[in-house]
Amino acid sequence: MTDGASTPSGERSLELNANRRGWWGAFAGVIVATLIAFPLSAAFALATHPATQRMFGGRLESSSQFGYSLFWGLIALALLCLPFLVGFGIARLTVSGLRIAMGVAALFVIAILVLGQLFIF
Repeated sequence: MTDGASTPSGERSLELNANRRGWWGAFAGVIVATLIAFPLSAAFALATHPATQRMFGGRLESSSQFGYSLFWGLIALALLCLPFLVGFGIARLTVSGLRIAMGVAALFVIAILVLGQLFIF
């Protein structure tokens, strides 16, 4: 039985997944939030402090301050959304939905790396 009701012999079934997907999603979101706490604070600091643009030198130093702040602001926003997206994905999506979400996340990471390489080197 999957609802945890009593069987004729008086035993109750134990199903670990019954109505617990939301808790697993929240747990995964908390883990991801702890893993990205430092990069999130660094991205926010780089987006809000104008003197950090000179640290990178090269092309990034000669770019506009608005573009620099916008780039790091978008990175900070993406990092802020990541724990919620991971938690929602684990709690609500099916296996095929999770595969699609992981593919989109992989493409997003590749796009960030390419943009970073264009600006820094």
